[in-house]
Amino acid sequence: MVMTSTAYTGELHAPDHQVEAARFGWPEWRAARLASVVAPTGNLSLIETRWSETDAPAPSAEDALIGQPDTVTATLLQRRNLTTGQPERGIRLWDAASPSITNFDTVTAWDFNPAWVVSAVFTPVDADRTIPFEHIRDNGGTRELVVPGDITFALDGVDYTFSAFDDDGTLLLVFGDASNGAEGADGSYEAGRFLFVHREASDFGVAGPVVLDFNRAFVPPCGFSIHYNCPLPPRNNRFSFPVEAGEKAVVFTGGHTLY
Repeated sequence: MVMTSTAYTGELHAPDHQVEAARFGWPEWRAARLASVVAPTGNLSLIETRWSETDAPAPSAEDALIGQPDTVTATLLQRRNLTTGQPERGIRLWDAASPSITNFDTVTAWDFNPAWVVSAVFTPVDADRTIPFEHIRDNGGTRELVVPGDITFALDGVDYTFSAFDDDGTLLLVFGDASNGAEGADGSYEAGRFLFVHREASDFGVAGPVVLDFNRAFVPPCGFSIHYNCPLPPRNNRFSFPVEAGEKAVVFTGGHTLY
């Protein structure tokens, strides 16, 4: 894939009716996003993730809550060990009154940009195909994620093939661009951003059109709490120019930081 070093001009954006639908729904999406991150189990409320040894007894949410204030909730989760492939069980603690929530200001974002509502095509592949995704807290290790198809599109005459993985029945695109980690008002979260891919068919075996509305690109959970372990953009999911659409970065008050 050849990547251009110049900014995208929007010459090949989606049809007008898709652009206008995206524009109409964007304020509601934006308000819902800001509300969701401060919810009792929203991104800003995660205060701890504990993993048990593979052969240890299953963790208990009730035990994890002993000594915690009433604002804390415990949930269970599971993943596979990077070395053995065996399932690991964990506990997450969420605090509705976490320091990150009490010091939260906003998530900055670009204004709606019609040029970044992009038409694409989803083409299914072998159901067993996986792609290794490096994760932010795995020290360079990778986890195999199911990628049910290719997403192809063109920007200013350049063809792209991106990989989105199956996130509980929804295609989740992890992408990077030149705005990641840039200084100033036009910088976005340094590790990349996420985007849910809208498609009409619920069956991953069906090819068809999809819409990539980068105005709904969002800061991944690891941009809100150090207790998340997010996938990083694979090499083919990176733009060499800035995608000036969607969320930029999380802003706190009072000198609060994630670290």
